[in-house]
Amino acid sequence: MNVDGKKYRTIWLAEDGASVEIIDQTRFPFAFETVTLRTMEDAAHAIRVMQVRGAPLIGATAAYGVALAMRADPSDDSLDAACSALLQTRPTAVNLQWALDRARRSLIPVPAENRMEAAYILANDICDEDIAINMAIGMHGMELIAAISSTKREGEPVNILTHCNAGWLATVDWGTATAPIYMSHEGGIPVHVWVDETRPRNQGAFLTAWELGHHGVPHTVIVDNAGGHLMQHGEVDIVITGTDRTTATGDVCNKIGTYLKALAAKDNNVPFYVALPSPTIDFSLSDGVREIPIEERGAEEVSRMTGRAQSGSIETIDIVAEGSDVGNPAFDVTPARLVTGLITERGVLEASRQAIAAAFPERVRASA
Repeated sequence: MNVDGKKYRTIWLAEDGASVEIIDQTRFPFAFETVTLRTMEDAAHAIRVMQVRGAPLIGATAAYGVALAMRADPSDDSLDAACSALLQTRPTAVNLQWALDRARRSLIPVPAENRMEAAYILANDICDEDIAINMAIGMHGMELIAAISSTKREGEPVNILTHCNAGWLATVDWGTATAPIYMSHEGGIPVHVWVDETRPRNQGAFLTAWELGHHGVPHTVIVDNAGGHLMQHGEVDIVITGTDRTTATGDVCNKIGTYLKALAAKDNNVPFYVALPSPTIDFSLSDGVREIPIEERGAEEVSRMTGRAQSGSIETIDIVAEGSDVGNPAFDVTPARLVTGLITERGVLEASRQAIAAAFPERVRASA
């Protein structure tokens, strides 16, 4: 995607052919900085502290983390240790485990002397596959936006509400929920995006707004609780979010607050779509509310906020009354009954076991 006219991926192999470069997303929206990952521990740290985030990008970073581990020590013990350490960094996004399982299966049969090269090839393949998947999601989602646009007056934008960041910063490129938006914008379909701020980490205000702005897409940042009001007044045509894990039955787990958007959309007859790459589907799970582990993150993410002071300095301040307990569940689950459809690389699917299984039979067989 474009940053002020220059094309970027979110993760790429450095010029030395060994280390890995990432965009440090903890520095947004006040600075654009990159970080070099030289060891598996660097990759694990980047995932844990959310220098990289978003299910597809977490998986890609983990794959490169395995490659960095194989560069240091290509033994079976090193491979097992790397996969175990990386798996502990974030519990909810299924792409992490998917990428690590794929790395283990692919590398175990490879002789130790060839493992490093094989690991780097695999990580690159995972990145290229993610881009191809997201482009396909974009094309299928663009058809939904185009259909809505055809019902509007000429030049009137399609108003799209999204939550959290499922943009190119959450993937290797294009994004999931944003891919249809970018393709519609570049294809001449007028769009306007309502960007939920997405407390407590503000991924909407900090990340989605940043990337939409730098790509030239019209957008407006709103507080998380404004979405229902806008839907009541006919100012939202479609909701598109991403997901970190989707069950075999179509339940979707996404950033905390997504469930409330789905309820509001249902009450106001606004279509609610979830854009997801197939590696995000966990075929071992049927009941998202009961079976998906929800990450509880640190209280400081809620009780503190970082921003730019009038002096220009970047400061972190306390915003919660001293002595108050703070809870910080990072995700919630939206039941399939509230989902209008799943935008996948193989088309727009009903959020049901039958539709998902029919679209991805090979994944069903592999999980059996």
